[in-house]
Amino acid sequence: MDPHSLVVLLVVVLGAALVSGPWLLGTANRLDRLHVRTDAAWAGLDAALARRAVVTRAVAATGTVSTSCVAALRAAADRAELAGRDDREAAESDLSRLLGDLDRATMPAALAEELADAEQRVVLARRVHNDAVRDTLSLRTRRLVRWLRLAGTAAQPHYFEIAEPAPDVASATSWRRSARIVVADPAGRVLLLPGADPEQPFWCTPGGSVEAGEDLRATAVRELREDTGVRASPDRLVGPAWRRRVSVPSAEGPQHSEEWFFLARIGRADTVDGHRWWTQRELRATSELIYPEQLAEYLPTLLDGTWDGTTRPIR
Repeated sequence: MDPHSLVVLLVVVLGAALVSGPWLLGTANRLDRLHVRTDAAWAGLDAALARRAVVTRAVAATGTVSTSCVAALRAAADRAELAGRDDREAAESDLSRLLGDLDRATMPAALAEELADAEQRVVLARRVHNDAVRDTLSLRTRRLVRWLRLAGTAAQPHYFEIAEPAPDVASATSWRRSARIVVADPAGRVLLLPGADPEQPFWCTPGGSVEAGEDLRATAVRELREDTGVRASPDRLVGPAWRRRVSVPSAEGPQHSEEWFFLARIGRADTVDGHRWWTQRELRATSELIYPEQLAEYLPTLLDGTWDGTTRPIR
């Protein structure tokens, strides 16, 4: 390379560094602050969940609930406190359902108020945590951030989804019911479609909301046809195998969705614009955002035919 070309190259490289350097530094610092915020939000949520477990034991000790209910409440509180991060959602959801079934009119008023306060603090702390996770993932999943590995060695945060007994979300009518379909081809690959949010790219299974007069299977068949062109018979669907509850913040307030997942096996990998077929190995290895988040973990049991017919919560 002649000296003139070398000088031009050096000038271009230095110019690019001067232009991109502040952005890279600013983005890395912002990511660091977001991870600190997410960690702090999780600590707050963990504390709120711990307080709810303590209040649950107090409820069990009042003598206002049946003996069997006392044992179930204490066991559920213990499981929730001792569960690891991967099992925490299911354990906390079980506790939420037990608390939701209690007749609070029989409790001492002060204790009923304390339980309601503990539950509401869990709701608020979970939303703060999930807001922090959403903002962190939104930045982490941008292409340049991923390519340049600006997140460093920080672990990718995850949403925390549990059943919420609080009044503003407990009513079944406040949840939008949806059917989603895990489409599998003969090779065991699954079909995922790109999400519609350009600020936070993600992949998800086909599916959509239940319309008036439809049951979940009818919705699953209709949505599968509309999203992919694939036609399936309702009685050939397997499931619902999983249920996912998610609350998404919006300008109009939290939007609550309850998603029921079915398996549809197809004889060939039909062509669908914008789709992508994923192997189980790719699902386990990817850093891209995929919903449901536990798809790679729960998929093998569904595909190998050992699913026992129980609908399980999934995040």
